[in-house]
Amino acid sequence: MLTKVGVMGSAGGELSPEVIARVRRLGAAIARAKCVMITGACPGLPHEAVLGAKEVGVLVVGVSPGHCLAEHIELYHSPYEEYDIMIFTGSGLMGREIEAIRSCDIVIIVGGRSGTLGEFAIAFDEGKLIGVLRGTGGIADHIADIVSFIQKETDAEVIYSEDPEELVKRCLAAHQERLASGLAHRMPRADG
Repeated sequence: MLTKVGVMGSAGGELSPEVIARVRRLGAAIARAKCVMITGACPGLPHEAVLGAKEVGVLVVGVSPGHCLAEHIELYHSPYEEYDIMIFTGSGLMGREIEAIRSCDIVIIVGGRSGTLGEFAIAFDEGKLIGVLRGTGGIADHIADIVSFIQKETDAEVIYSEDPEELVKRCLAAHQERLASGLAHRMPRADG
C-alpha cells in the first residue's frame, strides 16, 4: 500500500514567495518519495504543495468541504484541476478535517491558522505521525509550544525541520519504524 502524506496549512492570508517555494519543494519531495498526497482541496499553501508534487508526478487526493464539484468551486472558491481524485464530504470546512486527517499516514503542517490548528489537534489526539515545516509562519512555527502545554499522552510523534526534503525523509523513516512496531496500525487511544 502506498504511503499517504497529508499537507495541511494556510488556505489564505499573505504567503511570501520564499515560503511558497519551500512548500513547493515539500510537494516535490513527497512526489519523489512516491507517496500519495492528500490535502483539504483548498487554495494557499496546501495547493502550492500540490503544484510542486504535480511537477514531479504523483497521485493527489483532495478532500473537499463541498457536496459536489460545483459547490467546491462556487461556494468554497477552491482549486480542482490538479487533483486526480476529489472526495466530496459535504461536511463544510471544519467537518472535512476528520476525513482528511484519518486518511493520512503522515500529516505535515505548513503555516496555518485556526483550521490548521484543528487539523493538528485531530492528528495529535489520534496518535498520528506529524511533520512540521518550520519557518513557514502561522501555527507551524508554534507547534512545539502547543505540544509543551497540551500535557496529554497520545501515540503522536512530531518531527520538526526547516528543510522540506529532510522533513519528508525523516517522516518516512519514522513511518517505517511505526509500521515495523505495529504502532501505525493501532486504533487511537480512548483515554482522551
